[in-house]
Amino acid sequence: MRVDIDADLIENLSKEIVTIGRKDPQSFDQPGEFLEYITSYEDINITFRENLTDKHRVISSLLKSAMISESHKRELSMMIKDVNSLITSANFNFERLDYLQNLFLNHLSIEQNKVIKIFTVMSVIFLPPTLIASIYGMNFRFLPELEWQFGYPVALGLIVLSAILPIYIFRKKGWL
Repeated sequence: MRVDIDADLIENLSKEIVTIGRKDPQSFDQPGEFLEYITSYEDINITFRENLTDKHRVISSLLKSAMISESHKRELSMMIKDVNSLITSANFNFERLDYLQNLFLNHLSIEQNKVIKIFTVMSVIFLPPTLIASIYGMNFRFLPELEWQFGYPVALGLIVLSAILPIYIFRKKGWL
């Protein structure tokens, strides 16, 4: 059992995780491409950890065996410490990958919130004028403003005011 090869593999994976962590998630062609990298690294890390766990079990069994000499048991004890260290490194890689995934998903959520905010602002701006225009566009004969000489200009003024007022309020509160 060559633990040093496993150590090199875990170290290389750690370097790749650090490299992808330094990249801007927007530098990828597709939004899901970043998550695909993270998922593939998680799969590789799972394989490493399963491999190391199996080695740990084998070494532990050998240490309990009466047929193994004391000198070999000392070597096996060193190997089991190395394997434990590598398992810790693999677990740390999982934490790193989980952090990167959460960071990316939070970034994506913030971007989506910006889009939703724009739609919300547009709705608030255009709904009141649409309501006023639809009421006056119903062709009722019994609207008192129809006979009034300033009825049409007042209705247009209400439409414009109901569109401008939300924009003013949003800017004053710093939402826009």
